[in-house]
Amino acid sequence: MLILSNIQHVINAISLDALPFPEQVLFTPASVNDIVVYKERWSEMRNRTFFGDKIYIHNEFNQQVKSQYNSEMLTPIKAIKGMPLIIKQRIKAADDLYNRAVSKIRQPIEAMFSWLIEKTDIQRASKVSSTKGLMVHAFGKLTATFLNYVLNP
Repeated sequence: MLILSNIQHVINAISLDALPFPEQVLFTPASVNDIVVYKERWSEMRNRTFFGDKIYIHNEFNQQVKSQYNSEMLTPIKAIKGMPLIIKQRIKAADDLYNRAVSKIRQPIEAMFSWLIEKTDIQRASKVSSTKGLMVHAFGKLTATFLNYVLNP
């Protein structure tokens, strides 16, 4: 039996003052890490700016994506262990401003997830017993919800 624990991976087009609209949706088992999906599915997209949480901080990989595909992953800045207190204090204001900006862009995406779960109860797939049934359940609910959203904003 397949269990849909949540919608794990979505690329959203950012829209100001509205819920973001999904460009791509991937369903994976809950055990699949977000960074794995990014590396395998989306890191080769060209000319993009991605906004992710701290799990996406992989500087070497992100630099490679930037140079090869002109795409960038922006994440909150993670404190560096062992950094001298005086340096932490000097860069704190800039880091806080940057983190707030990234969070402000990510907040509507998190709101979209909450809205989708509230409107569709998409996580309830207890009677689904096959992969095909799961896809019908998930994409059927997504399609109906977003059609309703587009037609009745």
